[in-house]
Amino acid sequence: MLTKEVPFTLKDGRKALLRNPRNEDIPQLLEYLVISSGETDFIMRYPEECAMYTPEGEAQWVESNNSAENTVVLVCEVDGKIAGNCNISRSGMMKIRHRATIAIALLSKFWGQGIGTAMFREMIRIAEGWEDVTQLELEFVEGNARARALYEKMGFRITGVRPDAIRLKDGTLRNEYMMVRKIDR
Repeated sequence: MLTKEVPFTLKDGRKALLRNPRNEDIPQLLEYLVISSGETDFIMRYPEECAMYTPEGEAQWVESNNSAENTVVLVCEVDGKIAGNCNISRSGMMKIRHRATIAIALLSKFWGQGIGTAMFREMIRIAEGWEDVTQLELEFVEGNARARALYEKMGFRITGVRPDAIRLKDGTLRNEYMMVRKIDR
């Protein structure tokens, strides 16, 4: 689903823009996937798994998401570069269409600049515009204190845990926590 562009200012004074991805972003999006997945164990893929993503596949992904009725994908552009992305999606199925799922990721050099907060504000605004949506849901990996703090600041609360849901390359197992934020109607 296409949305309006949202300009905002980072904590360091630089200008940023939340917007839907475009085909001209594809080379940067592919690079972003590799870099972001190598910066932390809290992303659901490793850099070597990004080889499956192709320019053609990304073009389909951009088109599919931008034309979808129940999904919004946003990128954050800073100084002409992709700093991060987020998405919100809801099901069309009657029994679960009141729930929307959120995901977010940022390159580490942009952490602490207010991008995550701006992304969440926009995703919450979008969810509030979907009349059936009454709750937002997300997951985070055990140990991701920075993400947890952001999510709690934005009104999310832990509602469950998947024990040993994530296995790192070294064999370490980490829990995955589910969080929910209600939307007042």
